[in-house]
Amino acid sequence: MALPRPLTQSDPSSVSPGPLAGHRPLPHSRCRREMSSNKEQRSALFVVLFALVTILILYSSNSANEVFHYGPLRGHGRRPFNLKKWHISDGYVPILGNKTLPSRCHQCVIVTSSSHLLGTKLGAEIERAECTIRMNDAPTSGYSADVGNKTTFRVVAHSSIFRVLRRPQEFVNRTPETVFIFWGPPNKMQKPQGSLVRVIQRAGLLFPSLEAYAVSPGRMRQFDDLFRGETGKDREKSHSWLSTGWFTMVIAVELCDHVHVYGMVPPDYCSQRPRLQRMPYHYYEPKGPDECVTYVQNEHSRKGNHHRFITEKRVFSSWAQLYGITFSHPSWT
Repeated sequence: MALPRPLTQSDPSSVSPGPLAGHRPLPHSRCRREMSSNKEQRSALFVVLFALVTILILYSSNSANEVFHYGPLRGHGRRPFNLKKWHISDGYVPILGNKTLPSRCHQCVIVTSSSHLLGTKLGAEIERAECTIRMNDAPTSGYSADVGNKTTFRVVAHSSIFRVLRRPQEFVNRTPETVFIFWGPPNKMQKPQGSLVRVIQRAGLLFPSLEAYAVSPGRMRQFDDLFRGETGKDREKSHSWLSTGWFTMVIAVELCDHVHVYGMVPPDYCSQRPRLQRMPYHYYEPKGPDECVTYVQNEHSRKGNHHRFITEKRVFSSWAQLYGITFSHPSWT
């Protein structure tokens, strides 16, 4: 029997893309195909497992963040503190001297920074109030016809301290009787080097009339506990920052027998407002962000730390009758 002639490079049959008809695949070729098939299966399995793990991580992360929604307050009905029983002397530490925070006002007004106050001509009415409370770096110059000028207390967040102290003619000298209450995390307010408390103390050397207090670390924890008790959500786990409005409202309830709030919208305002209507977040920043866009984005954000403005307003609504709080411009309870 004649042997088949060997294939040469010039032989057309040597360029066949696969095994010759009637010939079984060589063993090493079958192994290569099986190995390739196994690799493809393992790759597909890895992709599926990776996708499942990613979905589980995202789900767990979203659950842990305790995203805020417009639903009823989880903590409602479980009140951990009576704010009227908080001891003022324990909560506010003098930054300059050894004074004690003035303890009581019968009637207080909170003047918010809302653009709803523009055009209201409320200045004269606000001036007649026994005690007037303002927030952060909301100015009165140029706006006194609508927001008044009298400032008994100004509650200032750590992030606004430099903006306030850079404008002493507006915030320190303009109303020298103002008592400043600064709040912030202890690691920012009282760290040994470069503390914000030290910055305020240096400002006190330039402005002897400056009267300033810092919210104590213990009281800061109470503010967090209060938020958790009223909402059922841990502030840190839910990635929330308490707003200056939250601090101001609690301080007002502590210091005042009755509180009247000007310019704060109700918790359901943004869900009912016509979409085309735009209201600046601050009355003194007409080209600043829209009020409702700011509220809704903060309320529903899942990444980073954000204020829960709408949830806070729901808490304020639940406090209205208990603590004698009224709201106007717009009016709600």
